[in-house]
Amino acid sequence: MNGPVLITGGGIGIGAATARAHAAQGDLVIVTDVLEAEGQATAKAITDAGGRAEFHPLDVRSTEDAQALVAAVEAAHGPLGAIVANAGIARRVPAEALSDAQWDETFDIDLKGMFRVIRAAIPGMKTAGRGSVVCVSSIMGVAYGWDQHVHYSAAKSGVVGLVRALAVELAGQGIRVNGVAPGYIRTAQLLSREHSLGPEGAETVGEIIPMGRIGEPEDIADVITFLSSNAARYMTGQVVVVDGGLLVGRY
Repeated sequence: MNGPVLITGGGIGIGAATARAHAAQGDLVIVTDVLEAEGQATAKAITDAGGRAEFHPLDVRSTEDAQALVAAVEAAHGPLGAIVANAGIARRVPAEALSDAQWDETFDIDLKGMFRVIRAAIPGMKTAGRGSVVCVSSIMGVAYGWDQHVHYSAAKSGVVGLVRALAVELAGQGIRVNGVAPGYIRTAQLLSREHSLGPEGAETVGEIIPMGRIGEPEDIADVITFLSSNAARYMTGQVVVVDGGLLVGRY
């Protein structure tokens, strides 16, 4: 990778797995998260294994913080080689009880939070004449409804539009923009009884997935690192579903 890889939500789950995968390729990984202990642990595990990583706290709801972080990384290491826009939340709320504040919070993190970081990095990537952006959407944003998560599904659908529009706008400057839409993945979000399937549901949902199991964070991380790499050099504007065959098996 030419330039550092910045990962939002890199402290746990898919973000942490992606940080490890990029580090294993020799990339300098900039791990960011609001979960400071978890983010620091991810970066430390990478450096302890001989890789290169830094942790920087980042709340993607802050335009000023996103701009300052990108500027600091560029000053220290040059333009970003890749961004993995992964930070997100999912809160179960029935539609009739969903407040404006809850809707806005989800969009502010899951969609606008991606754009804040990407926007800050575009000038440096344009100057370098290269760069890759990978945005994490969801099967809930491309084809699959999720009961009591209308705000999450709507935001993740917005990620698909963000990918397509940015891909067209930035392709001429050598910047590729793609996305990944995970299915059921063993993360803290999925294992939450309050907001998702819980541990019991995670053990049984594999029965409806053609490959017979839910995914692991590494299953998504490997696709993300492919999309960020030169192996995907002629690929832009795409959102790749990684779900063990769930969508094609049910629809």
